[in-house]
Amino acid sequence: MIADILTGALRSGTSVMLASQGELVSERAGVINLGTEGAMLAGALGGFAVTVWTGNPWLGVLAGGFCGMLIAAIHAFLVLTCGANQLATGLTIMFFAIGLTSFFGREFVSQRIVGFNPVPIPLLSDIPFVGGILFNHDPLTYLSIALVPCLWYALFRKRLGVILRAAGEREEVLFASGINPKLVRYLAVLAGGCLAGVGGVQLSVAFTHSWVENMTQGRGVVAVALVIFASWKPARAMLGAYLFGAAQALQLTVQQMGWPISTFFLFMVPYLLTLAALLVVERRKQSVTPEALGKVLAGDTGG
Repeated sequence: MIADILTGALRSGTSVMLASQGELVSERAGVINLGTEGAMLAGALGGFAVTVWTGNPWLGVLAGGFCGMLIAAIHAFLVLTCGANQLATGLTIMFFAIGLTSFFGREFVSQRIVGFNPVPIPLLSDIPFVGGILFNHDPLTYLSIALVPCLWYALFRKRLGVILRAAGEREEVLFASGINPKLVRYLAVLAGGCLAGVGGVQLSVAFTHSWVENMTQGRGVVAVALVIFASWKPARAMLGAYLFGAAQALQLTVQQMGWPISTFFLFMVPYLLTLAALLVVERRKQSVTPEALGKVLAGDTGG
């Protein structure tokens, strides 16, 4: 049972983890995107559709990332160019994407694909207990795990990360260096949407091998919350995503074992654990919010 839950934590949590890493990039630049859920849905449908048409899941990954980027581009334009309210715009785009994907995804509901399957790593996957948990996953899960240290290194050890964080902390420093902070924020939001879209692809093309209406079921919203839980640090966001995935795996395991627990309560468990984790962090958190993001959360929500 423990092995099943831990394995499910990685498989189920990967889509949330990818979306949270993308949202972290966006928020580090000072833009909060509540439309991450919509970018995930667009990526899930776009990746699934292209995989159906071409039979190539890697093309589906490219398509899903592009679809997520398009949804994020709408948010970036409205917020950064038109000066719209970030929070209201994100929510509006989320509901827009839910309706859009439901309409265009109707013909794909009953279709199945040969997407990404678990690829055991030779020798490592044969290690008792640990091997099946860590070394028997789909390619997108492996790539997502590798993404986290790469993103941390880029954020905190490279000039690119300094520029990104300056856009969310001290934009006047970028102006003094001849760099346009609005352009940096545009690129950060687009990169975040792309990662959220790939997270949606992992859900439809690797995890479930199917498409259903509103299949993300709030994962994008959870991803936004996990960035706060993680204090805007990639490794913590990864752990939070896997905690959410473990809760979902626990829900499925308990149902399979036939325990007399309400299915409605089990469905709530992942979200309740996420709220509990956020509550614990809120009680002990220090002021680590990017300055530009703090202004948004305080009510100055324009671009």
